Amino acid sequence: MTVRTTELVAAIVCALCSIGLMVKSAELNIGWVAGKGPGPGAWPFWLSSGMLLVSVITVYRWFRKITPESRNLEIFITRDRLVVVGVSAGSILFLLVATHIVGIYFSLFLFLLFYLKFVGRHSWPLTIVLMIGIPVFIFCLFEWALKIPLPKSFTEPMFYPIYDLMYS
Repeated sequence: MTVRTTELVAAIVCALCSIGLMVKSAELNIGWVAGKGPGPGAWPFWLSSGMLLVSVITVYRWFRKITPESRNLEIFITRDRLVVVGVSAGSILFLLVATHIVGIYFSLFLFLLFYLKFVGRHSWPLTIVLMIGIPVFIFCLFEWALKIPLPKSFTEPMFYPIYDLMYS
């Protein structure tokens, strides 16, 4: 697929997603609620309409060949880069599935180990610091500072001693 074709396909996909989000948002109140402000569907609806407008402009510019991308007939993505994108997408899919099974912190730990060491080829010291530091930071931010519990699955009892320290 060329850069030119990819630009058109991306604009059409974004336009269709925008229309879907606008329809779904319109099921809620998208207007102004007296004494309260915008209705619950207002922001998603108007942001989606803005995305639709930009998508239509992109398609128009594509047909007119106004942008360098709309005239570019080079291949959009090479096989090597497609492999990296595939590995990245697979890794994120693993992160999502593992979050359901072992919780966010352990799945994030494993994701960072794989991605930093084996995809990014970073050193072991940097990999270890980040694969421990990032989950700890996220735990402190969400669980402690914001009081928003993240999914922990069957590993939740392992966090009870930390909760005792946090809330005592």
